Amino acid sequence: MAIYYRQEERIFTLETAHTTYQMKVDDYGFLLHLYYGGKVEGSMDYLLTYSDRGFSGNPYDAGLDRTYSMDVLPQEYPGLGTGDFRNSALVVRNGDGSECCDLRYAGHEVKAGKYALKGLPAVYAGEQEAQTLEILLEDPVSKVRVRLLYGVLEKEDMITRAAVIENAGQGAVCVEKAASACLDFVTGEYDLLTFCGRHAMERNLQRTKLGQGTFRIGSRRGTSSHQHNPAVILAERGTGEDAGGCYGMVFVYSGNFLCEAERDQYGQARVLMGLQEELFHYPLEGGESLVVPETILGYTDRGFGELSRMFHRCIRNHICRGKYAAGNRPVLLNSWEASYFDFTGETICSLAKEAAALGIDMVVMDDGWFGKRDDDNSGLGDWVVNEEKLGCSLGNMIGQINALGVKFGIWIEPEMVSEDSELYRKHPDWALQVPGRPPVRGRNQLVLDFSRKDVREYIFERICAVLDQGNIEYVKWDMNRSITDVYSAANCQGRVLYDYMIGVYDFLEKLIARYPDLLIEGCSGGGGRFDAGMLYYTPQIWCSDNTDAADRLRIQYGTSFFYPACAVGSHVSAVPNHQTGRETSLHTRGAVAMAGTFGYELDPGKLTEEEKDQIRQQVKLYKGYASLIQTGDYYRLSDPFQDACGAWAFVSQDGSRVLFTAVTTEIHGNMPVSYVRLKGLNPEAVYEDTQSGKKYYGSALMRAGLPIPAGMGEYRAYQVELAAAG
Repeated sequence: MAIYYRQEERIFTLETAHTTYQMKVDDYGFLLHLYYGGKVEGSMDYLLTYSDRGFSGNPYDAGLDRTYSMDVLPQEYPGLGTGDFRNSALVVRNGDGSECCDLRYAGHEVKAGKYALKGLPAVYAGEQEAQTLEILLEDPVSKVRVRLLYGVLEKEDMITRAAVIENAGQGAVCVEKAASACLDFVTGEYDLLTFCGRHAMERNLQRTKLGQGTFRIGSRRGTSSHQHNPAVILAERGTGEDAGGCYGMVFVYSGNFLCEAERDQYGQARVLMGLQEELFHYPLEGGESLVVPETILGYTDRGFGELSRMFHRCIRNHICRGKYAAGNRPVLLNSWEASYFDFTGETICSLAKEAAALGIDMVVMDDGWFGKRDDDNSGLGDWVVNEEKLGCSLGNMIGQINALGVKFGIWIEPEMVSEDSELYRKHPDWALQVPGRPPVRGRNQLVLDFSRKDVREYIFERICAVLDQGNIEYVKWDMNRSITDVYSAANCQGRVLYDYMIGVYDFLEKLIARYPDLLIEGCSGGGGRFDAGMLYYTPQIWCSDNTDAADRLRIQYGTSFFYPACAVGSHVSAVPNHQTGRETSLHTRGAVAMAGTFGYELDPGKLTEEEKDQIRQQVKLYKGYASLIQTGDYYRLSDPFQDACGAWAFVSQDGSRVLFTAVTTEIHGNMPVSYVRLKGLNPEAVYEDTQSGKKYYGSALMRAGLPIPAGMGEYRAYQVELAAAG
């Protein structure tokens, strides 16, 4: 049992292997949050204090008791209109125009297994792996109900939260704001860690002291965005990589989101994670409901590294699905940086021949194979193979590639349409556009209205017609602009972006059902939609359009705080790098890319024989490391934003095998030696360097570290495989 309810005290306790989460229904029916943190015993309601707070209002039920105020008490799901002036998890506009939702406890149910969410991705687990608590709250006046869902994965040390908002009344209401999770703390000495950036430089770690007021991040771009990732950490002051208390919150959603972290007038802290309130007004007629996407919660007192490994395990084992969730991924060669739009079928077959000679498993034909598409100004939406450009049918080309022993993959961008396309000329109303206004272009393309079933079904049929032409084993699903002009001719305007995202998920679910062995890699200009929601459908995501090895040290460092390496699309590209112009060695580029799914973005025909031999060795090495990278525990060993090197290690579950990588980030005259301490080893075991034969005790490697030689040149990479003797 992981869920307990004490009737006499009306206290709910959720327990995982190392944490306790507790809440209470009080005398007035409010659901108060008591505690979340390391495992404790007994009732935590003693933490609640009551005093007259002056301008903090009091519920009518409390009579003349001025010490009772929702403006001070920690709550599970605070709503606007109850006298709580802090940030609200729920804002409802009633039929009379008032904005108030006074939620009181109306019942609960405990179930075996983990709840699922209709139309939305969510953590999955069997009946023996999880339990579900459902608490029903209701506003007695409007009859708005909220079903709070708690999933408890005891062994994984994870708790999930979601909410279903129902209109059980007769008149219409409108949901103006909805979160799935609220964490309330009676103290507020915390830092907030967020992961911000921009296109081609995503998920840079930002640590902010939580001061009085509200710190907000989110997206109104229609995607989770390059700018802010929907995952945050609330950390006790002084928490570091290996020690200290920290809470992780990951929103399982790929569209607009909002995270608010607040320290109130009394030094208390509140963090909310949910849907972005801007461009959101969700009407509910009587009997209708809104499902708020899930938030995954985790806590540890062992620092950021342990929190990351908890989320890595959860995402690998309970978010990613299908054949490739636990299976090793093919090493692929993508045509984009090799030829961009300038290719033929012969070009792609030549890449496949090179791939076969190098031991690469798959060649991917990127953008430019369909319609009138020789640049990025036309053709999107016309998902018909341009056989004139290829010089053959798609099926014939795939047959030639497969005959070489090479798999084939293809690029698509189903959510987009070009104005210069047959589809747009026939159906201009299928694009999101505000009537009477010229559209805002992004990459000279518009966004199809995926909130409409008829639009999705047409595109689905066209994509399937392509996929059925040959043995296509991989799809790269791209989305290359943010969404503006949020108006649908066939939908209520306040729900367009939410329904759009539901439509994308519906499309992906149907694609997976039809092609269960297909590997789909998500992409949105690289990492613009890198989130747990997409990982439910696409077990890997192109981490960033920036393939520069030096920049990838930082990008992949920030990504690692929540997302496992097996989800990180990372490739070796040509030099000078096409995004930065920087030159790094092939060895360094390979070492950095091996902290991900691994592949190549270059034309092997332009390489020397020596470089080709090096790639053959890289591919062989990666395939030998693949299971360790896929399932091993990941340890950050340095901070590439501050330290003289970027270093990390994969350690097998039993600690017997280690892949250690370090890349120098600084070079100066008479440079001192850097020593990197390893983590996660068996201190009593003797580890042997499989290449040099040198032996080290685990305790020595963890306490004294390995020296990184101070050689000449920037961005030198060192890879060491260690195996425990015996």
